Amino acid sequence: MPRTFKSAPDAAVPYLRPEGLTFLRNLARHNDREWFTPRKATFEAELKEPMLAIVRKVTEAMLDFAPDHVRPAEKSLFRIYRDTRFSADKRPYKTHVAAWWSHQGLQKTSGAGYYFHISAKEVVIAAGAYMPEKEQLAAIRHWLLENHQAFRKMLQAAPVRKAFQEFEGNALTRPPKGFPAEHPAMDLIRCRQWGLSATLSPDVALDAKFPSTIIRHFKLAAPAVDALNTPIAAALKPKKKVLFGLS
Repeated sequence: MPRTFKSAPDAAVPYLRPEGLTFLRNLARHNDREWFTPRKATFEAELKEPMLAIVRKVTEAMLDFAPDHVRPAEKSLFRIYRDTRFSADKRPYKTHVAAWWSHQGLQKTSGAGYYFHISAKEVVIAAGAYMPEKEQLAAIRHWLLENHQAFRKMLQAAPVRKAFQEFEGNALTRPPKGFPAEHPAMDLIRCRQWGLSATLSPDVALDAKFPSTIIRHFKLAAPAVDALNTPIAAALKPKKKVLFGLS
């Protein structure tokens, strides 16, 4: 049976009002519980509920081009609270609101997926593998040995280059151990991230067409996301046990 995604009725419109950006601007100046707590209802009305409405709109569209990333909006939306347990920075709140669509089956690992955030300074729309675990990192690099030309075409397609900024990838300064230094894909293999991102004015989040802007970017990035998840999924498959020398 084909999967369907049932959208919950939205209490909020799928874009921000100016008050939402104002809240984020003030939160950056007053990042403490004394300021936030009495304004929590404003946060929920001006940011949390509109974000859920945006995420639902985008998720509905993803049924057509990224069905393996469809999940409830509440699962995609990040909490506003920072995890300060192991950080010297004890500010309790993020100064942006964000959502992430992971691949089904990779929710507890990083994998490749879709992301956007809104802050008072910018909107970032991104897709790819940005925090791959050690095994995922190795799987992608080995996959690139044979598939770098096809992957490069995905990143360099004219519509993609028009919508996204140049790919950087947080690259190593030297080839990773065990990989041939002269390989033609070394510029990609040295990377620790693979994906695409676009930085836009925060005002785009005030536009009623904001979900369409996100959807358009995600559609363009979908082939690259699918490609990156191919070696990640293969690496996660349990290895066959060998019995008496036979597999």
